[in-house]
Amino acid sequence: MPVEAATHLRAWTSDHIELPLPPNHPFPIAKYRMLREKLVGERTLRGSDITRSEEAPLEWLTAAHDPEYVQRAIDGQMTPAEVRRLGLPWSPELVRRARAAAFGTVQASYAALEDGIAGNLAGGTHHAFRERGEAYCLFNDIAIAITLLRAEGRVRRPFVLDLDVHQGNGTAVMFADEPDVFTYSMHGRNNYPTRKEISSLDVELDDGANDHQVLAALHDTVPDALDSHAPDLVLYQSGVDALHTDRLGRLRMTHAGLAERDARVFRWLEERDLPVVLTVGGGYGRPIETTVEASAGVWRAARASFARRSRERAGRAGRPGATGA
Repeated sequence: MPVEAATHLRAWTSDHIELPLPPNHPFPIAKYRMLREKLVGERTLRGSDITRSEEAPLEWLTAAHDPEYVQRAIDGQMTPAEVRRLGLPWSPELVRRARAAAFGTVQASYAALEDGIAGNLAGGTHHAFRERGEAYCLFNDIAIAITLLRAEGRVRRPFVLDLDVHQGNGTAVMFADEPDVFTYSMHGRNNYPTRKEISSLDVELDDGANDHQVLAALHDTVPDALDSHAPDLVLYQSGVDALHTDRLGRLRMTHAGLAERDARVFRWLEERDLPVVLTVGGGYGRPIETTVEASAGVWRAARASFARRSRERAGRAGRPGATGA
């Protein structure tokens, strides 16, 4: 069931499900809890507007993924090669958390359609394919949300705006034969994955690309892509691994550059009155606080955009001849 409309920016979280990882494992699982605590502490989000995600139903997963793969993943029957490709040890908590991330993105999508903006304080698992997972991505929450919303008739022409520094290869393949789904990926030319897939639009950046170069590439491609596709929902995969402190990013963006990136994205979406749902995506900074700060910046930009949209809606409602719902 879709959630009720709210007057504050809404978000979903799955960090209540503890994911056991070996000591010194490279995946920064703590960033999700730290991001939620930071956003609430600085009042970018209200605690009462953050909902704990439930586990996505099995039928949601199998709508987008191969049912045999889903069942093996749930049952812990993945092969050693599949576990190595995933990069995370299998556990029941891994499955629960991946299902919760998918639930959060679906619910945030419902909310975005009602409120203009909403988000998931997790998600963005864009390396999961229909029949396999890889690179820390067990299930593709973006693909699950798109598949479900299209089947329900809630959206017709979704647009994936993926600014994670690693190509959204799984998402690209899952919608390669679906012209009504636009997959935009801006990523490092020489970064993971070595073998790139074909998105609706791939914008490749050279190692060491700085703020000016990234922002120029965005300006030259995003507005035109939005206008040509005319979407009815944008899923913003807002990875912050382009930050210069990121150990996997290979780019040289600063916090100020990322803040400008997000400000531009939300302005472009506001100008076109497009609903947008946020997912966290990648971020592997050292120290981890740099990643948390960069991801918090995305949500600050979202909150500012939400406030502007709310004022605009209130202004329209108060104009002569306006009718209330």
